[in-house]
Amino acid sequence: MSEPESLTRPNARIDTARILDAMRRTARIEREGLAALEDAFDERAVGVVSLLATLQGRLICAGVGKSGHVARKIAATLASTGTPAQYVHPAEASHGDLGMITSSDAVLALSKSGETRELGDLSAYCRRFGVPLIALTAGADSTLAKASDHLLLIPDAPEAAGETRAPTTSTTLMMAYGDALAVALIEARGFTAADFATFHPGGTLGAAFLKAGDLMHADMPLAEEGTLMSDALIVMSSKGFGCVGITRGGKLTGIITDGDLRRHMSPDLTASPVEAIMTANPKSVRPGDLAADALRLMTAGSHKILSVFVCDETGKPLGLLHIHDLLRAGLS
Repeated sequence: MSEPESLTRPNARIDTARILDAMRRTARIEREGLAALEDAFDERAVGVVSLLATLQGRLICAGVGKSGHVARKIAATLASTGTPAQYVHPAEASHGDLGMITSSDAVLALSKSGETRELGDLSAYCRRFGVPLIALTAGADSTLAKASDHLLLIPDAPEAAGETRAPTTSTTLMMAYGDALAVALIEARGFTAADFATFHPGGTLGAAFLKAGDLMHADMPLAEEGTLMSDALIVMSSKGFGCVGITRGGKLTGIITDGDLRRHMSPDLTASPVEAIMTANPKSVRPGDLAADALRLMTAGSHKILSVFVCDETGKPLGLLHIHDLLRAGLS
């Protein structure tokens, strides 16, 4: 069978004005749909947030076609923000995957019309075993809506694709509704940036939430005040960080870097006490400070520093953070 003519015309004329009009019209229609969604949130949504905030099991997200892709995204967003969730394909559920849904779970079923046949077995299973069924649909009187325990309605807004009715506005609204649930749950639970970092240890997001204490070296180059530079240089060279921290009574009072050595180079350098060479009151960070903030401290101003000590609230050094550690972690 030959392909449709519309798919076999590589030299079709490009009408710039028409294309831009279509793109702008799409954005406008979807924006209008989102404005209607904003007004559609009601007490039913609050009830769903309350259910999910106290849910003992997982939220099972399900949908078919484009709604299925949105369901996957909602599950991923919720899982990364503290609500255990996973996607289950309705067809696979009918062939054995229903067994992974327990009475402590809840099901979020997505369907614009609410008449998706593949959701039938999943809906029946929820009724049989008392699993809360949440419907996200535009069909207020649909089969799915009537079978649900909790109904979340999106506006029955026109699709941006016009007469083809390809899912566009509806999937945008479903995804926005899922984001709204996730954000509401974040605030209801008091979910913090530290909690978020637990679920995002890798990549840019993970790096953004790394703490100074996560990257510091505990084996530090340290010397007490009164130590001769000849001994301090041995410590400095053995650790390989290009610096040595100076302490008094266990507290950091100064630092000597390669730059300090160049500025104080003289025949009697090695016979000098460390406090004659050190830079007093050096910059330091706490172990709970964000590594990104430590990097900003090290690179701010005209005098860049390559290393910074990590100290507790009393000034006792706990570790050393080198700029290379921060760059390797993905901070830049």
